[in-house]
Amino acid sequence: MNTEDQLYIESKKEYFDSVAEKRGYWRKKNHYYHDELMRYLRFLIPENSSVLEIGCYAGEKLAALNPKKGVGVCFSKKMIDVAKEKHPHLDFHFCDIDHKLNIEEKFDYIIVSNTVGYAYDLQSTFHELKKVCHPGTKIILFYHSHFWKYLLKLAEVLRMRMVWPNQHWLTKEDLVNLFYLNDFSLIRSSEQMIIPFYIPLISAIFNRFIAHLPVIRGFALNNIMIFQPLGQRKDPKEVTCSVIIPCRNEKGNIEPAIQRTPMLGAHTEFIFVEGHSQDGTLEECQRVKEKYPQHDIKVFSQTGKGKGNAVREGFAAATGDVLMILDADLTTPPEDMPKFFEAIATGKGEFINGTRLVYQMEKNAMRFLNMLANKFFSVALTYLLGQYLKDTLCGTKVLWREDYFKIEQGRSYFGDFDPFGDFDLLFGAAKLNLKIIEIPVQYKARTYGETQISRFKHGWLLIKMTVFAMRKIKFI
Repeated sequence: MNTEDQLYIESKKEYFDSVAEKRGYWRKKNHYYHDELMRYLRFLIPENSSVLEIGCYAGEKLAALNPKKGVGVCFSKKMIDVAKEKHPHLDFHFCDIDHKLNIEEKFDYIIVSNTVGYAYDLQSTFHELKKVCHPGTKIILFYHSHFWKYLLKLAEVLRMRMVWPNQHWLTKEDLVNLFYLNDFSLIRSSEQMIIPFYIPLISAIFNRFIAHLPVIRGFALNNIMIFQPLGQRKDPKEVTCSVIIPCRNEKGNIEPAIQRTPMLGAHTEFIFVEGHSQDGTLEECQRVKEKYPQHDIKVFSQTGKGKGNAVREGFAAATGDVLMILDADLTTPPEDMPKFFEAIATGKGEFINGTRLVYQMEKNAMRFLNMLANKFFSVALTYLLGQYLKDTLCGTKVLWREDYFKIEQGRSYFGDFDPFGDFDLLFGAAKLNLKIIEIPVQYKARTYGETQISRFKHGWLLIKMTVFAMRKIKFI
């Protein structure tokens, strides 16, 4: 680093030192903007998480998140002094992000909020983040849109916001590339806030709804990107697996499910959750368990109703690292399950969803109206969740058990009204910012039994759930 570059870094530190005491005034003056930013951060980050904030300034965001472990770093020593005085229960460190990050712990979430523009060498800065990440860490990056560059300067001239020094103005593509060079992948991105100051009713309408519309969202002030490190959580050879098979009136498919499903990982357990069948399915599950003692098979009678409840009861009894759902109708071939296991065990994704809409289906495998409904929900949930989904209603879904526990803990946010469990898991995974990956399957026609889905009754329920989730996820 030459002398001129060093002077730039020192001048940046001196400037933020000089405004450390004034920041409280400007934050109060622009309280609407900061309140909206905090509201969204609280949506993204559950309470009692471990959180590191890069560029914490006076620590207001970190304190408002109520973290289990909260650490803030900043390149301004005076900002850190203010933060320590205001929030003594949190840890704050003076740290030059242009050199080495002097933190050795690992965190669930890392916030980088409007800081990237002031780093001298972003590639080196992002490289430093690797040592404070575990495989499930989420990095939440906020930065201002280049569209607002001159509007923000005008706001400074008009004394509507604090004067900020010159910074780098980066595009989404620049940031994705820089993170990728350091082995981080983008999970999703979104936009926030068209009007950063309070106008009764108008601000809420524009920022909650209009800001998320196509084209319009390109004019939003804040861009939000969520990244995670590439890599495996555990050696795939050591990962254990639980295959949950909800079954109601599926007697003819029970033994084939065991015969056709390959062993997965270090150990595979099969959990049949039988739902008050009329065709002897429960007795068949018990017979198959006794016939195949070499397999780890558990059989439960469902205490509630619906597939969603059966899946939850199966998950509660599971002991594997990875949880899989295999529909007992076997329309998704059990032989495909190793593809799902490999995808999650090798770190390709954190929530693996089957898709029946890639390959040609067998005749009569899916009725025409069901096909239309699946395509509608594909478009709706891709927009809603910010990650591409081609088939939201495929029954085969795979996730880590530790992530399911987090979905379970946060279920009250959405409520408990999904009889199938597909949207419950997808909404929960999106709320946790899990990386969703789809695996194409060869969808087959039933060979035993009848579908238990009512197209119109259950379709209407799914539409209501989608509209409800839009308010809870997108238009918050």
